Amino acid sequence: MAEVMYKGPSPDQFRAMLRRHNLKATPQRLAVHDAMLELGHASADMVSEVLARDGKVKISTASIYNILSQMASLGIYCRRTSTTSKMYFDVDPHSRIHLYDTSADTFREVLDDELMGLVQAHLGKRRFRGYKVDSIDIQLICHPTHKRVKKQ
Repeated sequence: MAEVMYKGPSPDQFRAMLRRHNLKATPQRLAVHDAMLELGHASADMVSEVLARDGKVKISTASIYNILSQMASLGIYCRRTSTTSKMYFDVDPHSRIHLYDTSADTFREVLDDELMGLVQAHLGKRRFRGYKVDSIDIQLICHPTHKRVKKQ
């Protein structure tokens, strides 16, 4: 299995997605998307830190959360929940496998097309009375097997 970071839609693709949903490409939305492209998986607090560091746009963490939630509701981003129930967002809404590191509270993507194909083929044959499966998302909850050396 290879670990990768998906880079998400380019700024131009993001603008086109906003237009399709009749939304303006405001400086705030564009700045949040740029931060998400950098981070891949992030909470509103993490995006806020990136925007504060860059200093290009002033925006509250609550407004960042609202933008991230709106993008997730439109299917542009995806919501991810940590084991502590903290909301994270993913710049790539496609089905795949994630490792969730409980000690670092971070997500990492794992590309395994063979496993995803097997899971989708198996579950694609299954019927769940009263439900329709929209997508499959696998989250493996884990922790490091060795102690990490802190950078000083």
